[in-house]
Amino acid sequence: MHELDTATLRKYDSDYLWHPFTQMSEWEGADNPVITHGEGSYLIDSDGNRYLDGVAALWTNVHGHCKKEINEAIKEQVDRLEHSTLLGLTNDRAALLAKRLVDIAPSGLCKVFYSDNGSTAVEIGVKMAFQYQMQQGKPGKTKFIAFDNAYHGDTVGSMSVGGIDIYHATYKPLLFPTIKAPSTYCYRCSLCEARDPKRCGMECLKELERLMEEHAPELAGLVIEPAVQGAGGMIVQPEGYLKKVRELCDRYDVLMVADEVAVGFGRTGAMFACAKAGITPDIMALSKGISAGYLPLAATLTTRKVYDAFWGEYAELKTFFHGHTFTGNPIACAAALANLDLFESERLLENLVPKIAYLKERLQGLLALPHVGDVRHEGMIGGIELVRDRESRDPYPWEERVGVRVCLEARKHGLFLRPLGNVIVVFPPLSISMDELKILMDGIEKSIVAITGE
Repeated sequence: MHELDTATLRKYDSDYLWHPFTQMSEWEGADNPVITHGEGSYLIDSDGNRYLDGVAALWTNVHGHCKKEINEAIKEQVDRLEHSTLLGLTNDRAALLAKRLVDIAPSGLCKVFYSDNGSTAVEIGVKMAFQYQMQQGKPGKTKFIAFDNAYHGDTVGSMSVGGIDIYHATYKPLLFPTIKAPSTYCYRCSLCEARDPKRCGMECLKELERLMEEHAPELAGLVIEPAVQGAGGMIVQPEGYLKKVRELCDRYDVLMVADEVAVGFGRTGAMFACAKAGITPDIMALSKGISAGYLPLAATLTTRKVYDAFWGEYAELKTFFHGHTFTGNPIACAAALANLDLFESERLLENLVPKIAYLKERLQGLLALPHVGDVRHEGMIGGIELVRDRESRDPYPWEERVGVRVCLEARKHGLFLRPLGNVIVVFPPLSISMDELKILMDGIEKSIVAITGE
């Protein structure tokens, strides 16, 4: 294949591409890296520069870039079958993967509905919960509990159960109304002034219980990011919080829809955050790490109770009328099967233990910096919140782009990072070595110091 020079590639990018979540007036004409290769924890650009991937290709990469075993599984599958519809047919890879997912999922989840990304996986869960209530003879249960600070994707349904104005406010006239419960974002919480995450979690649970009791007759489901609110700033829920949410859903006959798109597949140190918390949701949405960051694939898992509500005679029209062309694509499923094989053969979860401990230690150490207002940590997830004044926790104005500037500074240290406003995200491939993790955290610390003037 003919290799184009970097200047030409950048021109084509500026002339023809529209990037997601990007103000293109700032992007066009800039000397942005053009990634052409990947190797382990590193991305390599067209000039040969190497960047340690600190965000795991937007929270998807598990085993590193260009993992031999996954590459080979994809190549082998391409020579067997590239695609076949699941409408009226099945394929061997989709069936095998469905069994593997059920085997590792929280106990009780037993059916797998495929799609292609996290937004659609959540939207499917919302539609399932809604139709379930209708087919249970409860036509009044049409609303959903959603959380402030939540992010579940960018389709209209998944935005409706989100709670971040910068992403969702523009589209409010398109969205269906939800009942909003408070996030456990302690330092921006309006429920108390304690600045104690555990107490904040208890206050949020009290308010959630009040809302569920008040609205129980009209609630179809509750949609939650288990353990960590991702795009909201890596907000970690207190221990025991998720189990209490499960109890409230049971008490008020509300289906629990768990969005494990970001936290699933080992990110919290367990295969799934719900299993780590000792609970089973009624519906669980998966994507991102399901194919180790290789191909678009998602799955929505349900219990037998939910599945059985759609069982009936053809003429009853209880069918779940949802799907898309590439549902259960065998190449994507082959990548996912190879991904799960590697979890076992490389004892990935077991090997995360020392890395999780090291990440926690380094994050705590950053609290010594005067403009680090808070650090959040869960498994192989970190969030570093930068503030103008730590005593008041006064945030930097978003117009100052402090998080962006820190991430750009990090490129000088051979890192690729992407912030969430003033929060620096730490979300590397799970396979990252201890030496690479040290490089990552050293570079982040130096970049924060350089930009905040400490």
